[in-house]
Amino acid sequence: MASSSVPYAYPAGGIHHLKVDGLSHSYGDRRVLTDVSFSVAPGDRIGLIGENGVGKSTLLRLLSGAEPPDAGLLTRPASVGLLQQELPYDARQSLGEVLEAALAGVRAAERELEHAAAALAGPAAGASGSTGASDPAARYARALETAERLEVWSAEARRDEVLAGLGISGIPLRRRIHEVSGGQRSRLALAALLLARPEALLLDEPTNHLDDDASAYLACVLRGWTGPVLFASHDRAFLDDAATAVIDIDPSASQAVRRFGGGFSDYLAEKAAERERWERRYETEQEELGRLRESVTVTSRQVSHDRAKRDNEKLLYDASGERVQSQISRRVRNAQRRLDELTSAQVGRPPVPLSFSGIPSGAHPLPDDAGVLIAVHRVWVHGRLATEAAPVSLSVRPLSRILVTGANGAGKSTLLTLLAGGAPTSGVETGAALSGGAVTRRKGLRTAMLAQDVRFGDPDVTPRALYARTVGEAASVRLPLAELGLIAPRDLDRAVGVLSVGQQRRLALALIVARPPHVFVLDEPTNHLSLALAGELEDAFGAYPGAVVVASHDRWLRRRWEGASLALQP
Repeated sequence: MASSSVPYAYPAGGIHHLKVDGLSHSYGDRRVLTDVSFSVAPGDRIGLIGENGVGKSTLLRLLSGAEPPDAGLLTRPASVGLLQQELPYDARQSLGEVLEAALAGVRAAERELEHAAAALAGPAAGASGSTGASDPAARYARALETAERLEVWSAEARRDEVLAGLGISGIPLRRRIHEVSGGQRSRLALAALLLARPEALLLDEPTNHLDDDASAYLACVLRGWTGPVLFASHDRAFLDDAATAVIDIDPSASQAVRRFGGGFSDYLAEKAAERERWERRYETEQEELGRLRESVTVTSRQVSHDRAKRDNEKLLYDASGERVQSQISRRVRNAQRRLDELTSAQVGRPPVPLSFSGIPSGAHPLPDDAGVLIAVHRVWVHGRLATEAAPVSLSVRPLSRILVTGANGAGKSTLLTLLAGGAPTSGVETGAALSGGAVTRRKGLRTAMLAQDVRFGDPDVTPRALYARTVGEAASVRLPLAELGLIAPRDLDRAVGVLSVGQQRRLALALIVARPPHVFVLDEPTNHLSLALAGELEDAFGAYPGAVVVASHDRWLRRRWEGASLALQP
């Protein structure tokens, strides 16, 4: 793992804020950002969060100057670096060429220092009356100050440190871009940006393709960065490790952009407190509305004149009756006015978090002592999972909670596919057999898998129709798709083929949770889910009425996992 010391920091000279004031932007007739305002001071590390499609990547591009906003003012330092998810490199470039381009400013400072030293040593160096720009001594002093500020003499050491920290030091620098993997290209782009050392950093999902050590290294670098840093991320552990504040972009809220101090844990604590206040206000308002409705219909019309009237009161009854009716009318009007005001101003019901409790299962639940549901005995799949010398064994019981971990290529998806009843090649060769070992399953067992790559056979079917087709018409009426909180009402009748990757994954999740299987298998379940939904899904695992097996790189999930774990070796 990389050293915990700060690798380097950008010098303080000339750094100033990133500022956004009233920024709005659209693509065609689709408004992406509306009246966004915030600032990032030098030393701030702000994490951008929000649902997919709310405009995080757009905001970063606008701040970088890659495209102009439709409206609003932007203020940024002279030097701004943007890490995009789509990389800008020519596939024919070598890794060394990319890194040298990032060090162009350092190399220029080095050349200027050499030229200034030569000029200082020349015959005109001691000429009297030389001042200003033509003064070799002044030129050398400026060049030396720049070289020291940019740490010219340690450029190669810094390059090697960054490459090692990001886990790509073993790749020959002569190798071409097209000869390395997508993950390695992403790490190279991040390394080049860190070496270029712009005043302000704008990072779009910087931990994609980073392992634990590389993520920790990047957090360490950012903690030492002197200039403003703004990064969009779904990595909750990284947000906790690196952010000094979180900005939540939520176009559906009264405040489209809200800033929360601290890391992701602090954000969660504040959101939990907000929800508690929301629930209390909702309950209080509903109680008051009930009291007012009763007052309008019953209480306001009650008077204490039910006793029999004496003879000396009858002459005054007409006058007092009129007065009583006036009082009743006033009380009814006051109660009705208050009822109308509160009805129009009341808060909505807090959305119900994702939960498996109360959802009817399509299969009879198995007793806790039902024994082993799935037994994986000394299994290996050539080139995909384990080896003949070190096979995998695993037992899944009715209420098992198992987390499968391991590096890319260790076979996590292959193992999960086997547990879900598929072929070890994930369906590419449906008749493929294990290289060794055996998988046995209890008779009548029902399994379901939330795969990383969700695909629906009919791209024209709507979520509502697909849900009814999957769970049955009667079940879809008893538990409508909209009530699961996974699909927005506006998307219920859109073709699944036009939904985003995240929306399709939420639909796949809805089809499973509506009929919980005996064994629920999830491959990287937090990918493409909002941070809020990912948290709700993890919380819901505890109440799931069956076994849960999860494979995940998500450090936040892994840090908080309370069940069993299985670490696969590549």
